[in-house]
Amino acid sequence: MFFVVPFLMFGLGFWLMRRLVFDLADAVYDDGDALRVRFRGEEERIPLANIINISYSGLTNPPRATLTLRQPGMFGKEVTFSPVQKIFGPLLRTTNPIVSDLIERADAARRR
Repeated sequence: MFFVVPFLMFGLGFWLMRRLVFDLADAVYDDGDALRVRFRGEEERIPLANIINISYSGLTNPPRATLTLRQPGMFGKEVTFSPVQKIFGPLLRTTNPIVSDLIERADAARRR
């Protein structure tokens, strides 16, 4: 039992990190009509019109925003990142103002 429990804890920790952290983009920059996404040293420009859906999960740590793309890019059909948070932001609201603005801008870009 002394050797089994640490291996189980390591396995559970690795699984959680893989599900919640390892798939996050390294950086996401706003270029106005597109997003520049950097992931493991590679960079891709994603036009806002190519974004079908933006989902946000603020109750996870770290908070996650997932972009679902119309045409898959070099990182696949979904790109996940952790948007910038204010210190007390998660305690005061369940939405992120950056994500809300991004949803509106992507919707406007699709309509054009």
